[in-house]
Amino acid sequence: MGIKVGTAPVSWGIMEVEGWSGQQPYQEVLDEMAQAGYAGTELGPYGYLPTEPERVMEVLAARHLSLVSSFVPIPLEEPERHEVSFQEAMIVAKLLANAGARLIVLAGDMKPARMAVAGRVLEERDGMSDEQWRSTARILTRVAGSCRELGLATVFHHHVGTLIETPREIERLCASTDASLIGLCLDTGHYFYGGGDPVEAVRKYGTRIRHLHLKDVQPIALASARQEGRDFLEAVRGGVFCELGEGAVNFPQVIEELMARDYDGWAIVEQDMDASQPGVHPFESALRSRQYLRNVIGI
Repeated sequence: MGIKVGTAPVSWGIMEVEGWSGQQPYQEVLDEMAQAGYAGTELGPYGYLPTEPERVMEVLAARHLSLVSSFVPIPLEEPERHEVSFQEAMIVAKLLANAGARLIVLAGDMKPARMAVAGRVLEERDGMSDEQWRSTARILTRVAGSCRELGLATVFHHHVGTLIETPREIERLCASTDASLIGLCLDTGHYFYGGGDPVEAVRKYGTRIRHLHLKDVQPIALASARQEGRDFLEAVRGGVFCELGEGAVNFPQVIEELMARDYDGWAIVEQDMDASQPGVHPFESALRSRQYLRNVIGI
């Protein structure tokens, strides 16, 4: 089948952060996704796109877009919040399943303390306890098992500003969960930001990578954020994520390594941004990133 290329509302500045930038109407965003040459989209924050399966399928089909998946953050280390989080995840999972998607993307939720040390994490100081790791494995396994019953595969997204950001934390997450039940969503930008090499991640995790977020990192902006101690959202506003091919991630090698392992899932192009900042133009950036993949990578 080959790699299919989609995008997500986050590339238009629509994030799971209260009060984050302005929200362009979803109809305009979907029009621009299609115009830029993408074949599908993730759901974005729950409630941004329509939440009725028939309606979301209708608005996507009108633009020849598929619903790919949804990013669902969970407070992993807080068992007292797990029941509510499970029920909320199931609401999203049922929408996905009924609207033709076949994948759900789980992650930790962003924490102020971790966002404050983004890209500079010391696991011994900033990480979870052994009991919190056990709690994390339990809630992820529970959600993934219920999603499987709905016909959805589950992947976990390591994410800057959460309790699973660094290569060592990702390694522990993978060791703590069943590979047949929970795959990995490799986010190239977040892996680089967290101190790793995305090419090495593909070599390490191989076919456990079942979903792909293609994101590039501007190395000067990242170095500045680290040196000045900026938190994650400040770094995003400062342009730490850039158009594909303009940063430090070796996309030709990432894709070559994935294709050598017969990866045939989706590649979701993302550029986390604040669309209210001067000089930020989501459609133009999304278009150029799509052209880069087509012209340089061949997908």
